[in-house]
Amino acid sequence: MLPTETRNPKTTHIDEMDTLSMLRVMNEENRASVDAVETALGDVAKAVEAVATAFEKGGRLFYVGAGTSGRIAVMDAAECPPTFGVSPDMVNAIIAGGQRTMVRAAEGEEDSATAGREDVLACNLTENDVVMGISASGGAAYVHAALCAAKEQGCTTISLSSNSPTLIESAADIAIATPTGAEVITGSTRLKAGNAQKLVLNMISTCAMVKTGKVYENLMINLAPTNKKLRERVIRIVTDILTCEREEAVARLEAHDWSIRAVVDAWKAE
Repeated sequence: MLPTETRNPKTTHIDEMDTLSMLRVMNEENRASVDAVETALGDVAKAVEAVATAFEKGGRLFYVGAGTSGRIAVMDAAECPPTFGVSPDMVNAIIAGGQRTMVRAAEGEEDSATAGREDVLACNLTENDVVMGISASGGAAYVHAALCAAKEQGCTTISLSSNSPTLIESAADIAIATPTGAEVITGSTRLKAGNAQKLVLNMISTCAMVKTGKVYENLMINLAPTNKKLRERVIRIVTDILTCEREEAVARLEAHDWSIRAVVDAWKAE
């Protein structure tokens, strides 16, 4: 039996616990997600390097997942353009069953190898692209087939699972395993396994963007002022970098179409 499918002895009688006790045991178990990611950092680093290299060559990153894994992937991909000022085509998420499964679960979709292959090939992959398959169990046929198809196209392939060894690892150039173990509710991998997946995707997308110049120091240099909150953040970033007053920051931004990078480049050239 997969570790993620076993019963957790700490929560055998969670149905008899008071609310605070439930929360304490869940929080304790959540810490195991962070510890599991710690054990995988060496492989996560390999994934970051592969993705950064792909970006430098004009390649793209594709996440492929089903259910919770797919929804976490969609969230990470959707947040890259506003955070790093990149094209929506740079980081992509393919979820089994398509957009409808973002809001309504369709668990059977993960069993279709044919759909996994077709969906990833529809993206017109090139050898510069990276395809990352995500499956808590590591055995989703949809994800495995997508990785196999990507490999045939010459892509670099990465797997992410909370178990090892797994089926998806067999199709991966880089295999990441975060051993989160038994869930608080048996088999509910939206919990610890999902936590670990979110942490790893955060790391891969963020660090690859940093390595390819999308961040200045620890600031979002490509941030676009698309609402009031972000406009104020853009101003603060410029005042921080230039060590100037707000009025000067606004004036410089207005002169450079509210591009932080353009402001900084012009300032450095002075």
